[in-house]
Amino acid sequence: MTHDLRGRSFRVQSGGIISSLLGLLFVVVFCAVLYLARGPLLRLAGESWIIDDPLDRADAIIVLSDDNFYADRATRAADLYRHNMAPVVVASGRRLRPYAGIAELMEHDLVERGVPKDKIVRVAHNAENTREEAQALVQQALEHKWRSVIVVTSNYHTRRARYIFLHVFPAQFQVRVTGSHDGDFDPEHWWQTRQSLKALTREFAGMIVAIWELRGHPTAISATPAVVGRYALGPLQIV
Repeated sequence: MTHDLRGRSFRVQSGGIISSLLGLLFVVVFCAVLYLARGPLLRLAGESWIIDDPLDRADAIIVLSDDNFYADRATRAADLYRHNMAPVVVASGRRLRPYAGIAELMEHDLVERGVPKDKIVRVAHNAENTREEAQALVQQALEHKWRSVIVVTSNYHTRRARYIFLHVFPAQFQVRVTGSHDGDFDPEHWWQTRQSLKALTREFAGMIVAIWELRGHPTAISATPAVVGRYALGPLQIV
């Protein structure tokens, strides 16, 4: 009797050890697969964060504040203007001094890229984030009686900007968001540079804040399905 109990206890212990070893082996294999596939997975995460709405002609092209050193947003907006996507371009910018700010710098960048100065609408504001900027811009849209706008921002910022503008702008507006190439952000290798990593991490955090701040606020605009990816830039295929 004692021998049977000991044998049964040994089999239970052996089964437990084998189960633990199999579980450990599964974890090791799973981690190894994740490590080997880290590049494609991280690339997919970066590219999926970028969206581009199909574009139609609009009443205005809005360039969001805080363009980068290379003026990539202004370059994208100027391309759209040259393709007759809107009659005016809005240079949205934070005030840096009582007499000057980012809007003036953006106007300069747009003029250098071929947008006539009399076709640029400067909008100076004190917005501290994209939500406040959208609220300032909707007032301008109402004053100018615009009914459709194309919002231009950096590629990594498109998803958050689209979410915010679709919640802030009233239902009578048609809003489309398009991304510009950004010299500081590479969606295919974003985890390999400090600037790209910082930009995307900031966007993740900003999206969480935006969802919290706009909780309970319904999406006022029926959203057109966005094209996801770096190079899908609307029907004109402008790069």
